[in-house]
Amino acid sequence: MSGFKRVMAAVVVVIVTTAAALLAQTTSGFEPATNLGKESLPAGPLLYTAYAIVWLVLIGYVFMLWRRLDRVEKELHEVAARVGSGKRS
Repeated sequence: MSGFKRVMAAVVVVIVTTAAALLAQTTSGFEPATNLGKESLPAGPLLYTAYAIVWLVLIGYVFMLWRRLDRVEKELHEVAARVGSGKRS
C-alpha cells in the first residue's frame, strides 16, 4: 500500500470515528441555553494591531527593496567601470 493510500485510509478512519462519536453525544431534544455571559471583543485594539502589522510589513518590504536596489546599483557601477577600462574577467 502506498504512502498516499495509507494517509487517506487513516483520514477516513478518523472522520468515521469522529462522526460516530458526535452522533452518540446527541441530546434527546431541545435544551435552551441559559446563563450565557456576554462576549465582547473590542474592535479598537484589533484594528490598531492590524494596521501596525500592515505598516511594519510594508516598511520591511520597502527596506528590503531599497537594500536590493543599492546592491544592484553597486554592481552596475562595477560593470560600467570594467567596460570603461576595457577589462575582461
